Amino acid sequence: MKNLITTRFWQLNSLKVRLLLSTLIMTVVMLPIIGFTLTNAFEQQLSLAVKNELKAYSYSILTVAEVENNQLLMPELLLENQFNVSQSGLYAVITPLPKDKLLSDKISKPLWQSPSLLTLALPASLPSPTVGQALFSKINLAEQSHLLYSFSVSFSDNEQAFEVTLHLIKDQQEFLKALNDFRQKLFTWLLVLMAVFIVVQIVWLLWTLKPLTVLTHELEQIEKGQKKALDASYPVELQQVTQQLNVLLLTEENQRKRYRNALSDLAHSLKNPLAVMQSQAGISASTSEQLQLINQIIEHQLKRAQSAGQSSWHLGVPVSQVVDKLISTLAKIYQDKALFFDLNVEISAIFKGDEADLMEMLGNVLDNACKAAKHKVAIKVVVDSKQLIIEIADDGSGIDKSLRALILSRGGRADTYQAGHGIGLAIVNDLVSSYQGQLFIDKSSVLAGAAFTLVFDFSS
Repeated sequence: MKNLITTRFWQLNSLKVRLLLSTLIMTVVMLPIIGFTLTNAFEQQLSLAVKNELKAYSYSILTVAEVENNQLLMPELLLENQFNVSQSGLYAVITPLPKDKLLSDKISKPLWQSPSLLTLALPASLPSPTVGQALFSKINLAEQSHLLYSFSVSFSDNEQAFEVTLHLIKDQQEFLKALNDFRQKLFTWLLVLMAVFIVVQIVWLLWTLKPLTVLTHELEQIEKGQKKALDASYPVELQQVTQQLNVLLLTEENQRKRYRNALSDLAHSLKNPLAVMQSQAGISASTSEQLQLINQIIEHQLKRAQSAGQSSWHLGVPVSQVVDKLISTLAKIYQDKALFFDLNVEISAIFKGDEADLMEMLGNVLDNACKAAKHKVAIKVVVDSKQLIIEIADDGSGIDKSLRALILSRGGRADTYQAGHGIGLAIVNDLVSSYQGQLFIDKSSVLAGAAFTLVFDFSS
């Protein structure tokens, strides 16, 4: 569960994932909002068009209406043929305007209705706006939804006001069909546009972030020792970063070379006087022993100082190459023992550190294994959960548990433990520690001799 949460956190912490998620969210949210906005605007415009159409019909009907002796006179047929055809979907009715506003919602006997309404029953009430006002609403007629346009006017008959309301009723099916067709086409095209937009955005983001992918790939090549500098073509925004990284790589490499050269010169300058002092006749055994100890301490501390350790940048070193070199050399040195080297090394195993340090660590452990081994030395190198694990075992007599901590401690003497394991192990322990690694000594379960395990965590 913890690994799953960590994985999801790193995924969300990716710029690529963040940009893709923001693009998807904006697309999924904004395009439907645009669709609903356009649908609402189209519905309003469609309603306005129907309203204007019914208003135009009202003017044409009122034009042919006449009032004589307080009676409404209408022609038998209207110019618009839909008013003359039964259940055509377009109807007209004229009702008197109630004098009492409390009765405005009660329908009175129609003064006139179009022939298209002859077979239909009017609803129980119709709106009655004041004279000169119009009202656009909806009613149910024959169990179908219809649009209603009501307009109140006043005719003059012998100086008496004759107030009526003209109601125009239009079937809403055509209106709804046009609206549904528009919605279907709009959202179909919006879905197509959404898919195209997402694909274009993904391609555009991948193209925009490609320099970061190239930079990551080059850094991996540097860690694996395949390159020594960043040499790809980068956009202006990344050029200063890549240039500074190249300067850092070159500066650290040159500084390490100068430091090691200086230490080498120091080692030679100290060893020569010590050699002269040791060659002098008449020196006591204790003095000779102390001079030898000084020589070992100088060698030990110089090798520790020369270690690159857990520095900021490392050119990755393929472990298999270093192991092959060491085995080739040790096979010649211990040719008289006819040792068999059992190699099980992953080709992809990379040591993120200095090659000289890896050579020093493996060289010391393998040399001790060859000294202690009777017939066989086994080397196993694996990469597990971003850990580099190197195990070196021999078929010798092994190392007693009481001596394992002693031979790795600072100041351990070569003559205080079993022959075949010397002061080099203290150097190995210091080098492993400088890379934040661990060194374990145990009994080999396969060869029954000593087993040295070096573990390096390169997950950070």
